[in-house]
Amino acid sequence: MMYPKIPLAQSIIEICHAKGVHDIIISPGSRNAPLTIGFTNNPKFNCYSIADERCAAFFALGIAQQTHRPVAVVCTSGSALLNYYPAFAEAFYSQIPLVVISADRPFDKIDIGDGQTIRQENVFSNHSLYNANLTETATVANDVFINEAINVAIARKGPVHINVPFEEPLYETTNKLSVDVNVTGLVLSHRLVDVDDIIAFSTLWNHSKKILVLVGECSPNAIEQRWIEQLALIPSVVIMSEATSNLHHPSIINNIDTLITPFSAAEFLKLQPRILITFGGMIVSKRIKAFLRKYKPRHHWHIDEWRAYDTFGILTKHFEVHPNQFFKQFLPFVKGLDSDYKTTFAKIHAKRKSKHSEYLAKIPFTDLKAFEAIVSALPKDSMLQISNSSPIRYAQLFDIDASIQVFCNRGTSGIDGSTSTAIGAAVGSTKPTVLITGDVGFLYDSNALWNNYIPKNFKIILINNGGGGIFRILPGHKETTTFNTFFETSHCLTAEHLSKMYNLEYSIASDEASLESGLSHLFEQNNGPMLLEVFTPTRENDKQLLNYFKALA
Repeated sequence: MMYPKIPLAQSIIEICHAKGVHDIIISPGSRNAPLTIGFTNNPKFNCYSIADERCAAFFALGIAQQTHRPVAVVCTSGSALLNYYPAFAEAFYSQIPLVVISADRPFDKIDIGDGQTIRQENVFSNHSLYNANLTETATVANDVFINEAINVAIARKGPVHINVPFEEPLYETTNKLSVDVNVTGLVLSHRLVDVDDIIAFSTLWNHSKKILVLVGECSPNAIEQRWIEQLALIPSVVIMSEATSNLHHPSIINNIDTLITPFSAAEFLKLQPRILITFGGMIVSKRIKAFLRKYKPRHHWHIDEWRAYDTFGILTKHFEVHPNQFFKQFLPFVKGLDSDYKTTFAKIHAKRKSKHSEYLAKIPFTDLKAFEAIVSALPKDSMLQISNSSPIRYAQLFDIDASIQVFCNRGTSGIDGSTSTAIGAAVGSTKPTVLITGDVGFLYDSNALWNNYIPKNFKIILINNGGGGIFRILPGHKETTTFNTFFETSHCLTAEHLSKMYNLEYSIASDEASLESGLSHLFEQNNGPMLLEVFTPTRENDKQLLNYFKALA
């Protein structure tokens, strides 16, 4: 086997292998040559070459999202490293293990006017769980730092940064290892709920007739279904979830905006919970956040092993355990009070679903109508990746089949890497994958298609409404040149030529009939990746959506 001659590079490669970091995304460069040589010549690693560093990092994030194992991204020195930051921040807030390994110039080359040099040490410090700033030689201290960085990424589920200075020559190789690395074990503690907390907080629960359980983003099968079944039997408990929660039960309300948007002040007050229990990642719905910030519950408990965000300004308890552990210990002490809280919500929810169907049956072809057709046509047992802004908000208005796994980059809610993440996720999973994206997000991340690893069964559904349609539904929208240019970013671009350049089969739809046939062909053909571009009327979409919420009352 061929190894890089530089001992420090050997140490990194050997420790990565020992700790199970086997997926390596490399962006071409010279300063990272020792790492590239070492990783690519070792058959134990799965190496991918992604030229655009921003896309590379999101691609890595997508693989890690699916495998739940740390994925490494490797780049050369200089500004290349900075392009990892959007995905790095997303990994931090979405709790995804990502290991950034950046090659650097020797310390004496920094800030003297040498090429491709920036201050790389601690460059991600605001969002990094651990920063390993290595020295130029292979030492015991460097081994400790490398071990600790990877251990933290695994244990705390987030991004870490290993910065590695290399002196030239960079391309020399050897057939023998010159290092004997020290690999430290990973200790994962099993956290439990304190018995005193169980007694105190179950007493609060057992005296509360209105308990709202709100579930954010969760990996599929992360929450045991038996706990959802038990919660669903309690009359005082209402469960609300989002598409990204990947939880399903007949009593769960998963169309939050459809439910609460038409509420009057009196209804909000009547349905104000006494206890709010949250778990999972970020919440998409602005309306539920506005509701709970104005009509604050008496108590807010958040269940998460590591973090608790005070999203609603009333956090009273952070249970630092996994939700499964919490419910295993807590639910045996729960008693169901006589309450109409669940039935009241259920009646309103049933009414909203009826109004929803009535409205959609009579409106013309717009974004809303397109999403109805798309969601109902999605293949069962597939993976759905959704981009941010309009697509994730529209998707939340519809029931997605329980067999479909749903993901969206909601950590930072950015549009910058949705396509790259989706492709990485498709590589990291065996499931056929569908990406639903908007035109602005798709164009912004179009370098994602500069990728030799796109699976044959990868599908993109691009909703092209000629700009950032979400800005049209925000307060203050006026049809002016300033709005069209600087907010909506109006354009007349399509994905046709991009699809041709990157060898994606391309088709279009612009009404219900062409969308139906386009979706049918999209999901029948698996000989290569495909893109279906759906054109919707720019100036009608916001009107139909706003009227939709009015019609629900």
